[in-house]
Amino acid sequence: MSNSSNDTTRRSFLKSTAEAGTAMALMSGFSGKAGLYAAGDEKIRVGLVGCGGRGSGAANQALNADPNAVLVAMGDAFPEKIESSIKSLKAQKAIADRVQVDEDHQFSGLDAFRYVIDSCDVVILATPPGFRPEQFEYAVEKGKHIFTEKPMATDAPGVRRVMAAVKRAQEKNLAVVAGFCWRYDSAKRAFFEKVLAGDIGDVLCSYGTYLTNPVKTMPDESTRPEGMSDLEWMVRNWYNFTWLSGDGLVEQACHTVDWIAWSKGDKPPVSCTAVGGRQVPAKGGNIFDHIEVNYLWEDDTRAFMAQRQISGCHNENNFYVLGSKGKGTITRRGASISGAEDWRYKGPTPNMYQVEHNEMFKSIREGNPIDNGERMVTSTMMAIMGRMAGYTGKEVTWDMAWNSEEKLVPEIGNWDTPVDLRPMAIPGATLFE
Repeated sequence: MSNSSNDTTRRSFLKSTAEAGTAMALMSGFSGKAGLYAAGDEKIRVGLVGCGGRGSGAANQALNADPNAVLVAMGDAFPEKIESSIKSLKAQKAIADRVQVDEDHQFSGLDAFRYVIDSCDVVILATPPGFRPEQFEYAVEKGKHIFTEKPMATDAPGVRRVMAAVKRAQEKNLAVVAGFCWRYDSAKRAFFEKVLAGDIGDVLCSYGTYLTNPVKTMPDESTRPEGMSDLEWMVRNWYNFTWLSGDGLVEQACHTVDWIAWSKGDKPPVSCTAVGGRQVPAKGGNIFDHIEVNYLWEDDTRAFMAQRQISGCHNENNFYVLGSKGKGTITRRGASISGAEDWRYKGPTPNMYQVEHNEMFKSIREGNPIDNGERMVTSTMMAIMGRMAGYTGKEVTWDMAWNSEEKLVPEIGNWDTPVDLRPMAIPGATLFE
């Protein structure tokens, strides 16, 4: 994707023909290859794509994970995000001296990700997930280790694109760590280890909740600055558009879907049905504010999940699993099991966001990079198939979802690219594609 000349532009260091040669020479030294960091004192150059709160947090954690990790490049659709992120990171005393992003390595615009990826060894992908497949694919092509936020895509063509890139990343021995952060939480790890070891017998049924407030409320159209293109308006309010966020189920409650997948050994369901809709006016957005999904496996076991983003309602983020010999529960109070032997997690609780980066950088240093690739794709696809069932009102099989040709993400050239925004889905009327 490239930028429009009359809108936000990339702050490029290619300012003149003479400077261009210097820039390319600098970039050539940034090629990341697996297994080059065993001594522990080599610098690992980190690049950040997507400089919002989550991206800035991930960059902070990456630098705290390794004393020789250095942030060298940053990119975002909008330059003010970069400036804010740098200011925030440099305020952290423990890492301030390793935030080494000069003006020549601050890139803004729709193609910023390419310049960041070209400039680093490890890239953090934290943009709206509609852009994830192209960015992930490019990072793999360039041989970079990757930390990618969840979900991996917003439609099935994007998921398939990521899966193909995951295979190539495996061939290149690249680290691929996903932002399904609960997989790096000590209590959850201990809980699911027991569940999968059979401490509650065979898993018969589970129920997960992600009931919360709206994440990013859509502003009134009247607040839209004069002359702002439809595409820029959508990207600035990305959470409210299915092609960019995937819907609340796919973008946020995918964590709950990931719990369900984890409890089933990451084996995908054969089908699902769902109910959902929009209760609160969307103000021009097109995502539902509630969906409940019923997943079915080939052994007739089931899992249910409830997702809602409406203010003033009961909030809950729990997981309940019923086995043939007991049951397990995850709540804010902790993780526990009731069965032949009762159990409650009482161990340490380090920050899971920090743990995932600690383990990622350690694996790179040891030449045995972590690979979350296939399971991150499975959980993303499970969330998307749930949305498909909710939007259409149809039963959706795994094969239907995986092979769907519904392409939500448009081909984008610049900020003036027209976007054919789909209307709000109507179950029973919206067709499965």
